[in-house]
Amino acid sequence: MYTYNILEQLQVKVEVESNPFGLPLERLFQMAARINPKRSFLFVSRVLGKHLAVDPYVSLLSGAALSLLLYRELEQTNANDTEETSDPLSTLLPDILKALMTGEDAREAYERLMETGLVLTKPVSFIGFAETATALGHSMYAPFRGQASYVHTTRHDVAGLTPVITFEEEHSHAVSHRCYALDADMIAGQQPIVLVDDEVTTGKTTLNIIRALHERYPRPTYYIASLLDWRSEQHVQRYAELEQELDITIVPLSLVKGRITVDGQAQLVHPPFAPIELDESVPVTYTELDDVFQQLSGYPSVDGAGIQHYAPFVRWTGRFGLTSEENAVLEQGIRQTAHQLCALRKGTNTLCLGTEEFMYIPMRIAAEMGGGVKYHSTTRSPVYRTAATDYAIYSGNIFPSPEDSSVTNYVYNIPFGGYDDVFVFLERSVPDGHLDGLLNVLRSRGFKQVNVVICGSHRDSQDEGENGDE
Repeated sequence: MYTYNILEQLQVKVEVESNPFGLPLERLFQMAARINPKRSFLFVSRVLGKHLAVDPYVSLLSGAALSLLLYRELEQTNANDTEETSDPLSTLLPDILKALMTGEDAREAYERLMETGLVLTKPVSFIGFAETATALGHSMYAPFRGQASYVHTTRHDVAGLTPVITFEEEHSHAVSHRCYALDADMIAGQQPIVLVDDEVTTGKTTLNIIRALHERYPRPTYYIASLLDWRSEQHVQRYAELEQELDITIVPLSLVKGRITVDGQAQLVHPPFAPIELDESVPVTYTELDDVFQQLSGYPSVDGAGIQHYAPFVRWTGRFGLTSEENAVLEQGIRQTAHQLCALRKGTNTLCLGTEEFMYIPMRIAAEMGGGVKYHSTTRSPVYRTAATDYAIYSGNIFPSPEDSSVTNYVYNIPFGGYDDVFVFLERSVPDGHLDGLLNVLRSRGFKQVNVVICGSHRDSQDEGENGDE
């Protein structure tokens, strides 16, 4: 039993039931509070690369650990096959676990995994949950070879596209999920679907998406993959009931499975955000990569104010689906970009910052930019901040989302003067002025240089109007 005292009057007790790789909990998460009547606390991941800065290779390997759990399950399912295959678990797992436990040799472990690959004998489809698990889902999918496909859900409303499914995330601050797979065969068919989330607490989200999927694209087997699984006996029973109702099999996979007990309710009010002390002398550079990553033109998004934005999305983020055969094209662009950005680094300590759902490509670029690079992302998630001992979120800043000014964004735990420079990654260009809030935050944190990297072409609704599909 592990006991976490989260400020005064709030205590979370964790009883671990399964820890297949024996990973220390303190390597996986810290605790924080939320001012939310649905849930008063948050497991802040130390490997995900969302709220806290991490070695990008460690984050990639957290998804890889889930890959190995899935591979083991698939191999057991195919145990009747007579063809002998090598066992990547025995050869790859020790180095991956060492990297996750100690942070050492993470790059070597990741490169060895990707060079070896996990070969599928049958098709498997992966779906990552926005916004937090977009990179986790992608990094779980990426090591598989042959017949794998990946798509992640999105908060974006994309005009001209009909979602293959929609569903609700009931406990979240932003509940609506849409899933746009340009090739419906990625989800249609009888192949297993792997639903990837960073954490499963009640499991309602996965139950909702399984129902939505099964109504349109029924199949016999679903896998639920997460870093942490805290479902109670009652919640586990709901899975069993859905299995019986739909005549399906649901297989949960997680790095840690346990039960949580919450005592108390902290009476908290969000502290005011400190005024930004903007340093206007910090230079801001812009790098546009419209000739590196393939674009998906002709599909504007509609923001919360009903305004259409015509700047094209990047094709291979996962939002619109991709397959194993297309991974090489994406990797080439990632390596080309990393080589280009390395020349812009100022000093030895660099922060790479993804934005909202746009996490995996920036994470992979960060991983290829050399030593001394940390990675995390902006988020829509409001988390209580305090400098209390052993508390996860000690500082934060607030600003309008560059993608949708009606949405509030946050970025946490950027220590003043802790880095020489920062690279902030945007999937596509944004209208004039929409990036000012984030740039002001970054120019107040003691960076020597702020680098804005636009991975899509430099076009927006002001430039294109109704001609965004040309």
